[in-house]
Amino acid sequence: MTERGSITIRPGGPADAPTVLRLFDSAIAWLVERGRPEQWGVDPVSTDTRHIARADAYARGGGLHLAEIDGTVVGALVVGDATEHVPPATEPELYVNLLVTDRAYAGRGVGARLLAHAAELARQRGLGLLRVDCFRSADRALVRFYEGCGFTATEPFTVSRPGRPPWPGQVLARRLD
Repeated sequence: MTERGSITIRPGGPADAPTVLRLFDSAIAWLVERGRPEQWGVDPVSTDTRHIARADAYARGGGLHLAEIDGTVVGALVVGDATEHVPPATEPELYVNLLVTDRAYAGRGVGARLLAHAAELARQRGLGLLRVDCFRSADRALVRFYEGCGFTATEPFTVSRPGRPPWPGQVLARRLD
């Protein structure tokens, strides 16, 4: 376990899939309240079989890590290989496939702590590159968050979604010493 302040990071497992769905649902509700449904839509993922299967795969895949404060899960990180919608790296890397936090704990550094944990995992594996992608809104709010955590924006990309508007994304990279 790794601790910083009152945030503890632990590995996740199959029993944590419902927790990942809860965090997603909470984040979606928060985004919708702020008029920002473009990132993840408006519907809870906990009722969508495709998202339920994805959360189960995250929980069983070995790359899930959960942040806890006083025994309550307040964030989830999934690391592994890059997804097919981003340009491939030119060197071995660890890729952040998911970062989601409970907005009730905003301002406590949960997301930044999980990203620091991802960097620790990459270093333990002898990797010098950590990458992530995120929603690229017009105001670049999420991109700026990652830049504040030591990442540099690299390639923008767009995911086509039949019947829905395209999803603008941004790849960011962090060199590790």
